[in-house]
Formats: sequence, C-alpha cells, structure tokens
Amino acid sequence: MPVTDKLLLAEKHLAARQYREAHAACMAVLQEDAGNAQAYYLLGILTADHNNHGKAVELFERAISNTPNHAAAHAQKARSLIALNQREAALTSIKAAENLAPRDAYTLDTIGVVYSRSGLHEAALPFYERATAAAQGNAAYHYNYASTLQFLGKMDAARSAFRNAIAINPDDARSYAGIVQITKQTEKNNEISALERLFNASQDADSALIIGHALAKAYEDMSDASQAFLWLTKAKAAKAKLVAHDPTTDSALFNAANALPAPNLNLGENGPSPIFITGMPRTGTTLVDRILSSHSAVTSAGELTDFSLVLKRAAETQGPFVLDPETLKAGYSVNPQQIGQAYMKRVEATLRLSEQRFTDKMPFNIFFAPHILQALPDARIIALKRHPADTVLSNFRQLFATSFTYYNYAYSLLDTAKYVIGFNKVLDHYQAILPANRFQVVAYENVVADIDTQTRQILDFCDLPFEQACIDFHQNKAPVATASSAQVREPLYTTAKGRWKRYQTDLRPALDLLIAAGLMTEDELNQ
Repeated sequence: MPVTDKLLLAEKHLAARQYREAHAACMAVLQEDAGNAQAYYLLGILTADHNNHGKAVELFERAISNTPNHAAAHAQKARSLIALNQREAALTSIKAAENLAPRDAYTLDTIGVVYSRSGLHEAALPFYERATAAAQGNAAYHYNYASTLQFLGKMDAARSAFRNAIAINPDDARSYAGIVQITKQTEKNNEISALERLFNASQDADSALIIGHALAKAYEDMSDASQAFLWLTKAKAAKAKLVAHDPTTDSALFNAANALPAPNLNLGENGPSPIFITGMPRTGTTLVDRILSSHSAVTSAGELTDFSLVLKRAAETQGPFVLDPETLKAGYSVNPQQIGQAYMKRVEATLRLSEQRFTDKMPFNIFFAPHILQALPDARIIALKRHPADTVLSNFRQLFATSFTYYNYAYSLLDTAKYVIGFNKVLDHYQAILPANRFQVVAYENVVADIDTQTRQILDFCDLPFEQACIDFHQNKAPVATASSAQVREPLYTTAKGRWKRYQTDLRPALDLLIAAGLMTEDELNQ
C-alpha cells in the first residue's frame, strides 16, 4: 500500500477513535519514510487525545522539523501547550500557524480554541467564523463560534449560531444549554421539551449535567423554584457518584490556609500593582471586575492561573494540583521577589499589556492572598463575600467546568454548604492577618444596593480616580468568558439578592449547617 494510502487509513482510524489501528498505520508509514511529517502529526493528535500533551508536543515538533510550513502541526502543538499551561509558548506557536494562512476547518477551529483558552476572544472570533464557513456541517465548530459571540456580547448572533449547531445536530445539548443561558425562558417560548427529550436519552453523566442544569435555569426563569431544584438534583446525581467527592480534602486546604501566619510584607515599594479579584465563585467577582475594567486605566486580564502555577513550580511541591495544602505551606519558603517577577513576566508576555493596571479575576487566588502580597507588595486584593445561603445556592446551581476538580464540592448540596463554611473562616483569618490597605473584603449585597458609594470605595482602595464609566459598567464592550457573560451586559439588578428564600424548603439541610456554624440565625428563615 502506498504511503499516501496508509496516511489516509491512519486518518480514518483516528477519526473513528480506533487508536491502535491508527498507531499501527502511522508506524508503517514511518518504517518506509522515517521523516514523514504527517505521520508524526497524526501520532501527536493520537497522543494528545490520551492527555499526554508533553509527548504530543514532541511529536508535533518532529513534524514541524521535517515540514516547517505544516500549519496544522503548529496549531496542534499550541493546543497541547495550552493544556500544559504554557500560554506564552502556545501563543508563539499559534501565531506561526496563523502566518501560514491555513484553510482547513480543523486547523482554523484549533487556532480559535487556543486564542479562546488564552482569553483572547476577539482574536479567536474570525477563525471560528472561517471554520464554520469551511465546514458548514460541523456542529462543534458552530458551537465554538456561538460561545465566543456570547463572550463578546453579541447575543443575537450567538443565538443564531447555536441554532445553526442544533440544525446540524438536533441532539446538541451544549447548544440548547447555550441558548437557555442567554435567553429568558417563558411559558410560551422555552426549550424544555427538547431538553427533557435529551435528558431522557442521555447516556453519560456529563450530558445529564449539562441538560439538567439548562432545565433548572428554564424553570427558574418561569419562577418554578421547586422544579428548578429538582432538575439540579437530577443533573448532578450521576456525576456525583462518579466523582465521589471527599469533603475532607477541602477541610485540609482550609486548615492549611488558616494556619498561615501573617506574611512579611514590604509595602509601598511602587512596584507592579495588579488588582486581584477573588472570592467564592458566583459572589460578584465578575461584577467587580467589570466595574474596575471599565476604568480608562485598567484592563481585565480575565481568570489567570499564572500566580498559582509560578508558586507551585517554585515551591516544588508534589502532587498534580497547583492549589493544595502543601503548596500553601511551602509558599512562604520561596523567594517572593522572584515569584512576583515571574508572574508579571508571564502576564505581560502573553497579554501584551501596556502601562495600564490590570485585574486578575481568578476567584480561588484568594487562597494565595498572603503569598501574592509578599510577591507583589503593591498589589491590591479584593475578596468578594456574599450572604452564605445565596453563596451555597449560587454554587450549587452553577454548571462548573467538569475538568476543574476544585469545584467538585458543588455536586452535593451539603458539601457545598461545608465548603462555604470553611471558606468564610479562611476569609476571616486573612482579614485579620493582612493589611487593610492591600486586602479588602467587599460585600456583594452592598455593591448592588449602592453601586455609587461602593464603586468610589473600591476605586479609592485601588488608588484610582473616579470615572462614571465604572458605574455604567454594562456598556463595557470587553469580552466576558464567565457564567455572568449575559448578566453583566445589563444594568445592575438586585433580583439575585436573597434568591435563597425562594428555595428555602429544598435548601433546609444546608441552611441547618450554616446556622450551626454561626453564619446564619434561625430568625432569618422567618423574615
């Protein structure tokens, strides 16, 4: 069989996820042509599919060394580098792919994916658009295009793109969920029948999770809290069994944070002054990020993993997670100046920031607050705090990325309540040991009740002059790639405040834990 036929056979097997057969076909090619770039490229894809991204990068580099203008290999190398949290290197590789002007839909979509995962959604958009044009019958490409349109605030276009994906694949649960996320569901116009059909036919826990959450949102839009909560419970059931979350792992993290002594800080050095916006998810972090990034002197860098990665590597702690008790404990033993410099170098290189201040809105950076202030003495850290019952509900009703294991508590109502209790203790501890002019707790309820006063206080804390645009944050056109992408493009609303009261009966087991921990009183249940 000619080499070209063997490569076609390998591609066919790879598309069908017949990995052994694909591997054998590629190896047969390399036995005849040891430098065949396409064979190394296909082996790289196979390896990346098995999450061995380090080896995949090596294989893509072999392909590129033999055929430097192999745009697809540059793009797939970038995708694996992003998976390895090497964003700067990934962007270099993706630029190389882009400069080769690829035309195939797979490579165009991959370029979009790398830009999206780097937080560069505006750069991603034209590649998704070209991918959908080049492969009009691929629902996944239309979904990626729709999601980026959503992040960029182009909601009508996003809905249309989601509909295109569904027209191609009527079982595309993600696109139905996307529509529900950005479209208020009503008695007359809703996606409930389609979603219930998909839920009943779902074959895996992740699909059930996506569909069930969308159904919960639909029923909540129609003010049916009991049905919404029922669907949340159904959505999480299968995934909860698979994950089998152990809340003692959360307790170990909280204990390590609460054991941290006050750090040695050298304040007022006029060094880099990023603004970290932290807290539990769904407590107003995106809202505050939009308020600050609407200022003419501030850019939003999105949710960055850079600080935790830099600290983990410097601390040289074992284990697969960047956020763990060992790293929190060892964080004080590393050179803080080197950590700060490494963090700023990564951010400035990948986001190409000007002299502007920037926000880093990774919620769980809160755990690293003492280390951040040691490494970046002039940084500001804002920690959002919300009513504990609303925090429990908002986290339980949120569909988090299933690949991010730090959110595994949210598959169980009681585990979510325990997490909120532990988190609030950490927040109290940090407020006690960190300087008030560098670390400030902001209550979500205060922001929505009096945005003018709270915005001025937040700007003062960050040493920024007042600008009206910060109050008019909903007019900010910058991308938003969080669960609040639709909400923050609307004027401030207060309907989320006290939402837990609508779910009080179903939340009762969690509320009992909050009351026992002293975070609520029994009287609040009767108000």
